[in-house]
Amino acid sequence: MQNKELQRETVLFVDDEKSYLAYTSGLFENRGLTVLTASSAMEALQIVEHQSVAVVISDNEMPGMRGIELLSRIKEVSPHTVKIMMTGSADLSTTLAAINSGEVFRFVLKPWKKAEMLRAVKDGIRRYRVLQAIKREDEFILHSLAQTIELKDACTKGHCDRVATLALKIAAKLRVPEDIQQEIRYGSWLHDCGKIGVPEAILNAERALTPEEFKIVMKHPEWGCEVVRKANLSKTVQDIVLYHHERYDGKGYPYGLEGSKVPIEAQIVATADICDALTMDRPYRKGFNREEVMWTIKGMSGSNLDPKLVQILFSLLTEEEATEI
Repeated sequence: MQNKELQRETVLFVDDEKSYLAYTSGLFENRGLTVLTASSAMEALQIVEHQSVAVVISDNEMPGMRGIELLSRIKEVSPHTVKIMMTGSADLSTTLAAINSGEVFRFVLKPWKKAEMLRAVKDGIRRYRVLQAIKREDEFILHSLAQTIELKDACTKGHCDRVATLALKIAAKLRVPEDIQQEIRYGSWLHDCGKIGVPEAILNAERALTPEEFKIVMKHPEWGCEVVRKANLSKTVQDIVLYHHERYDGKGYPYGLEGSKVPIEAQIVATADICDALTMDRPYRKGFNREEVMWTIKGMSGSNLDPKLVQILFSLLTEEEATEI
């Protein structure tokens, strides 16, 4: 972890075991962070109420007030503070439920390993900076953040850029106004920003996910929408992030919306997203060639995707093939 990755932000460690506080403080020395500690939940609340804290890492089992309650109260006091739970294996189901409800960003299983804690805090800082950067609506930073999110999954390098390029081509065919096309660009870049809250072990699993793990993955549109909503980005961008996994037949998530109930901008990005995802190498399969992509997407017409958008996509792929001859 480089110092520039964790620069100037404040992190707060909360644990009634002072040995843990001493060790974690030492772990983050000379990393460009301001490190604070609290040995009780009430002490931690006072700190958060009086100064800006990027990330709070709290133990769950503490006398007086459990960590889960502390982090819930911090959400009310400081909504943008990123919350990480230290938890024992016996309490893991409670922590996963807190992640699903949006109360907790990430967990670290005790006794934790140095690398796990460093990674969790680094991801927490990134999450915090997503909120701060989107507030400024800085296009360069938005694009950089999309690239940062891609680093969590080595297979997705360049995915957000390619989705944006293809989505804008589809939008142009539909004669979408230019100002909405700009929103589609931002939404394409940020459509997976909620994945920064999904543990890498789940994102990069080379096996079928458990139902509990897949429930976490299915939360990323809502997490991402919360990020862009708090940053006051447009409703179009929020809709793209929230609804890009809905399906034309109503069998998608998070809400199971059907047909025209899914905003057209989100349908455009979903079409581009699926098309590009099929071309990417994954741990369990090789990326598809153009013919395989078109055959697969044809089978999704009327189920996953709007047939009208599939037709437009096929015309674009055919035009692209013709220019390569």
